[in-house]
Amino acid sequence: MLSSWVRDYSDPETYQSAFIGARVEILPTRGGPFAARAMRTEINRLWVARAQESAPRIKHSAQSPERAFFTFLTQPGPELVTNGIAMPLSGLLRHSRAHAYHERSTGPTFWGVMSLPVEDMVSVGAAIAGRDLRPPRDTLQVIAPSAAIARLRDLHASVGALAETAPETLARREVQRGLEQSLVAALVACESDGESREERWAQRCHETVMRRFRRVLDENPDRALYLPELCAAINVPDRTLRLCCQEHLGMGPKQYLMLRRIHLARRALRAADPRVTTVTEIATRYGFWHFGRFAGVYRSLFGEAPSATLGHPPAWAGRNSCAHRRTVNTSRESVIGVHRAGGSLPRA
Repeated sequence: MLSSWVRDYSDPETYQSAFIGARVEILPTRGGPFAARAMRTEINRLWVARAQESAPRIKHSAQSPERAFFTFLTQPGPELVTNGIAMPLSGLLRHSRAHAYHERSTGPTFWGVMSLPVEDMVSVGAAIAGRDLRPPRDTLQVIAPSAAIARLRDLHASVGALAETAPETLARREVQRGLEQSLVAALVACESDGESREERWAQRCHETVMRRFRRVLDENPDRALYLPELCAAINVPDRTLRLCCQEHLGMGPKQYLMLRRIHLARRALRAADPRVTTVTEIATRYGFWHFGRFAGVYRSLFGEAPSATLGHPPAWAGRNSCAHRRTVNTSRESVIGVHRAGGSLPRA
């Protein structure tokens, strides 16, 4: 069975739904438009996904425990940093089971992911390489031989090109079978012939702190949080939390909390009824007491005043922020329509 689509996004909240087998939060870290193109193809039990993103962001992802996930860069570009570790172009990230992690980018990024059910990964690892390739206890970065990672990237790109330009070809059973077998073999070759780099003890300790940090945020999804109460809840000094946040998020905890609060305020403004709600009420709800400063930061990040957001559809709503480029399923239905609100996105 095949399910495949390519879509353009101009809204980070909508883009979060493009991720497969994971709960994801996206926070852009720079003002201006954010655009992304995502491709997703499910070939039987193999999941293949590609993404292009136009601007830096912080992502938090919590993956399904039922599947094994592998992430890699699909072409050169700015850094992609997962749990404080930058991904080299020759690298392949072998995620631990049910991995929950922070990932940040520093500019336009191009990355891909492959996923199999854990039992399937165990079977193909034993059959092809004679190795146990179940998700490791701790996430591993694998430095693959250049020829092996190049072949994986080429095959991965072929799936993306077919999904976008020739979904009817991708719907053919023999094409699916060939791509599935080739992709799995290329992935195993990268794993079996590569050099695994385990996380250091200090990195694992920092990851534990960040998991606690995230748990407190998840337990308070609609409430402003402040550094003293976070440190008390996590049971670490503020110096340690600052070090971990700088490593994993690329910014200190105060800056990240402010970024999170202003995104929460934007979400509330979009959902509010202007007849009964004011900008001041929402700003103070999320811990912004200097309204001029709040409006200035808000405008620099989102390109409009808070009052313009209140009670109005977001800028993308009337233009379909999630535009289907191509969609194909087993009935070979396709929809074509392109819109890139807020600027163009470079093609892979």
